[in-house]
Amino acid sequence: MAAVALALKTGATTRGLVAAALLALAALPSARAADAACESAATQKALAGNARAAFVKQCEADAALMACDTQAVEKKLADASRGRFIEHCLADTALKNASPACDAQASEKKLAGVARSAFMKKCVAAEGGAPK
Repeated sequence: MAAVALALKTGATTRGLVAAALLALAALPSARAADAACESAATQKALAGNARAAFVKQCEADAALMACDTQAVEKKLADASRGRFIEHCLADTALKNASPACDAQASEKKLAGVARSAFMKKCVAAEGGAPK
């Protein structure tokens, strides 16, 4: 977040603000923090209505992609393995965002990998939700 504050202080361009926000988002572990940063960036751009909703949705998607890509880099994955990892990571992120309650239950049960994904899909479906 310091990058965003610095960009704001120095009068950075909109592109600079977005870049700073995305860099800050990459360092944040929580989807809620990404939501807040995207909302903040939309406020800085004075967006409202459909334009704001579209911007925030794209910002959150970009943040999720950056977080998944960062994990792939940390795991030193390349080419096809990296692509598959990112696809699974994005799907898991969508499930987490669809139901924080299901995510909490999966964490309590200490589920991971395929077992966590299967549990999350069933739990979200049972709640009547669908991944974003």
